[in-house]
Order: sequence, then structure tokens, then C-alpha cells
Amino acid sequence: MSDLNFDLVVVGSGPGGYVAAIRAAQLGMKTAVIEKEHLGGICLNWGCIPTKALLRTADIYNLIKHADEFGIKVEGASVDLKKTVERSRQVAGQLSGGVKHLLKKNKVTVVDGHGKLAGSGKVEVSKDGKKISTVSAKHIILATGARARTLPGLEPDGKLIWTYKEALVPDVMPKKLLVVGSGAIGIEFASFFNALGSDVTVVEVMDRILPVEDEEISAFAEKSFKKQGMTIHKGTTVSELKKSGNTVTATFKDKKDKTSSDTFDRVILAVGIVGNVENLGLEGTKVKVDRSHVVIDEFSRTGEPGVYAIGDLTGPPWLAHKASHEGVICVEKIAGEKDVHPLNTSNIPSCTYCHPQVASVGMTEAAAKEKGYDIKVGRFPFIGNGKAIALGEQEGLIKTIFDAKTGELLGAHMVGAEVTELIQGYGIAKTLETTEIELMHSIFPHPTISEAMHESVLDAYGKVIHM
Repeated sequence: MSDLNFDLVVVGSGPGGYVAAIRAAQLGMKTAVIEKEHLGGICLNWGCIPTKALLRTADIYNLIKHADEFGIKVEGASVDLKKTVERSRQVAGQLSGGVKHLLKKNKVTVVDGHGKLAGSGKVEVSKDGKKISTVSAKHIILATGARARTLPGLEPDGKLIWTYKEALVPDVMPKKLLVVGSGAIGIEFASFFNALGSDVTVVEVMDRILPVEDEEISAFAEKSFKKQGMTIHKGTTVSELKKSGNTVTATFKDKKDKTSSDTFDRVILAVGIVGNVENLGLEGTKVKVDRSHVVIDEFSRTGEPGVYAIGDLTGPPWLAHKASHEGVICVEKIAGEKDVHPLNTSNIPSCTYCHPQVASVGMTEAAAKEKGYDIKVGRFPFIGNGKAIALGEQEGLIKTIFDAKTGELLGAHMVGAEVTELIQGYGIAKTLETTEIELMHSIFPHPTISEAMHESVLDAYGKVIHM
């Protein structure tokens, strides 16, 4: 490939990269994306999308196991793991093809290879270790994402000890599975394998699971997971993983240094992620790296003129929708668009697609108190919601947190059926700077689970009706 000149080049085609490229093209920029592996990045190919396809199978199987509650008799239902994985990969493949179509439709040039900075306004592209071209652009956006973190002594081997990649394409259904880490990734895999019959143990170093969520929601979720048969160890580390034949023996250590051990068929490591900052040509530039993430300002600018960074490469929150929005903001600022505002991370919803689902936006109750707010807190359980009961999904809770002085919605936290779809209602409310009055006066359709959102708001102000 000969040398190419563009207005803007994006290195990486994940949900941040490809969205940034499309928006740039829409704004009249001659744009290119450099991608070394899969269009759509980790999220589409090895993260958000295929995990949801797997979890859909778990949801259906879970419903079948409780079919008699709905007056339906089902006998002999079983899971075809190979077919489940094949469907997940087909879904990812379909969407990756969709990204290719969108880039082509918007006249974005796709360059196949690994991109790294090669001097002012230049990106060197290589394939299989050989340089194939140099791409020039006034503006360069780094969107290379992140990868699974590994811990000393707990390195994955791809056979007995898995990262999320191996967990997405399991060759066997583990009889006993250990999940190390209880963030969104760990809990989603724990939920999937538990629903399909694995004996699942979750180990979390913090004093509660889903540690970034509101403490009350974490406790509710933990109680539900235990009810489903999961074993959960909190305040515990895995000090050693010893492989023997086709099993792994894990040694656990609690906060009192008390040790114990158990043997598992497979282990999934879900202990966080680190940014892909290596081999990007950052040496000799003014791009700063904090541990494993690129440092940026509110409009994704690095310390190097003309070089920007977005998405997981820049640190938390590690969310696809954050990366996409960040990419749009970055490009629109470059293009000189009016009314471009920095990303407000407190308005970014977070979702975990376990069973029951968990979703949140804004501050937790503890965070609001820590910041000195005088707060009002409302709660409403799904057991008081007609639609939830009709669906057989009465296990859930919605919690809302308001500034007692101004009525500002500070945070909303949910656990239960389809809360990952409901949370955006509060997300919109926060973005519009809605107060409790607007939410109280909003009319929620009946019968819907969303009515529980309304009741939670009413409860914060002593006006709840159905509880």
C-alpha cells in the first residue's frame, strides 16, 4: 500500500474508534481507520455483544427450568454448549460485518494492520512485523482499547485458567468453576455458567461483590446469587493456582491470613483490565502514560499536539458507550463544532447483565454522603410492581438518591429484571438536570416495571402509593 494522506486517522476500530471515524466523515473530514484484527474491537467481537448472546441462552434455559410455574410442562431440556457458542460467534460476526458496511457507507478508508506513531502527523502501519505504509494526518486518535489484567502467579494458560476470551468459547462445561473477581465481567460469566449447571465459586478481594455499585444493591445481588447456588468469598485473595492433570487447586487467603483450598475444573480470571499502550510509538512524544493508561484532557487531547486518545485506553469508566460518546466529542471539538461539552461521567449509566441484572447512574448513597450532600433516598421493591409479579420476576429493587435541598437526582441504582433497559430513563433525567418534581409529575405507563422507578422517587419524599 502506498503512503496515504488524511485529515484524521483513528488507530483502532472499537466502539470508540469506529464511531469517531464515522462522525469525522460526516463532518467532511477525509478519514481512515487502522485496525490490526477485528472491526468493532474487543467489545463487539470478544466482549459486550458475544457475552450478551451467551447470557440470552442462560436466560432462556432459566425460564425453561421454571416453566411449570407458568403452566408449561417441559421435559428433557438440555444445553448444547457448542451450538450456544456458535450462535454467540455468529452474532459477533454479523455485527462486525455491520461495522464494515457503516465505514464503507461513510467513505472511511480501512487500513489493515498495526498502527503506531512515527513522528509528527504520521502513523506507520505494519502487518506481520513488516512495514506496509505510512499514513499522514493532521489529527490522530488513539483508540486501541484494553486487555485483561494478569496477576503474578495467576497467569492464564488458555486451557485450565481462562481470561474472558477463553470463557467466551468454552470447549467444556465446567462441573466446578472458580471466578476470580466480581466486577461486571466476573459476575456475568459466573451467572452464565451457574445458570447452565456449573458449581460456581466467586472470590472477591473487596469486602463486597460488584464493589463499584451501591452497597445496598450489591448486598441484594449477593443474596440472589447465593440463592441460585453460587458460593461467594469476600475479602479474600487467591494466593496460588496449582494445576494438576485437568484440574486446578486454588489456595484462598482471607483478611485474617487464614488459608483454605478447593479444586476446580476451570478458573476464570476477571481482575480488571489494562490499556494497550505498548508499541504505539509513544516514546519520544509528549503523550503521558499513567500506569497503563494515556492521560487526556476533557476533550481527549494528549500532551502531544494533534494526538488524541479515547475509550478504555484512557482509563475508567471502562464502558463501550463512554468510548463512543468520547469519540464524538473529540471529533466535534476538532471540527470546531459549536456547543461541544466535555463528557460528564456522572451521567454515564453502568450495566451488568447477570441474573438478576444490575444497573446504575450517578452517585451511590455512600458517595453522596461523602461529598457532604443532605440526601433523600427512595426505594421500591419489585414485589410491589404488578408487571414484575405477572412476569414471575418479583425479585428486584430500585433505589433513588436526591439532594434534599435542591431536589437534584444524584443517583439511581437498580437490581432486577430488565433494569439495564430501564436505567436510561434516569440517565436522561440526570442529563436534563431533572428534579424530583418533574419525575413525580411524569406519567409512567401501566402495567410496566418502569412504574417502580416512579414509586422509588415518590418514596424518597414520603408519597409512595403501592407500598
